[in-house]
Amino acid sequence: MGLFSGSRPTDLGFHNGYLKPPSSKPNSVNSQAAPGHYAAILPFKVQGDANVYFAKVARVVAAQKGAKVIQQTPSYVYAEFTSPLMGYVDDVEFALDADRGVVHVRSASRLGYSDLGANRKRIEAIRSQL
Repeated sequence: MGLFSGSRPTDLGFHNGYLKPPSSKPNSVNSQAAPGHYAAILPFKVQGDANVYFAKVARVVAAQKGAKVIQQTPSYVYAEFTSPLMGYVDDVEFALDADRGVVHVRSASRLGYSDLGANRKRIEAIRSQL
């Protein structure tokens, strides 16, 4: 990995219905953050069959520029997104909550204080492709 890749977190995943909460720095988004929190973003609303929809989410994520899928199950995807110029790495997670009809999302920079909105833009771009 590059100089600005940082270390892969060891505390990711969908545990007891939750993704890792956002950090205190404004460099992430999380659909489970409290309304009004800097990181708050809407989850993806499942359309049609939840399993089919989540498989589509996984395909769209894998096709993104700079994406490398690290872990994938039928209800969870973890991918690293590497910026082309400096090699910064963001950790991005998607978790299917079929009971609530949503896919929770989390996208967070490993390094730096602010992401200048990059994680929010990424999630909204993926949402628009669905």
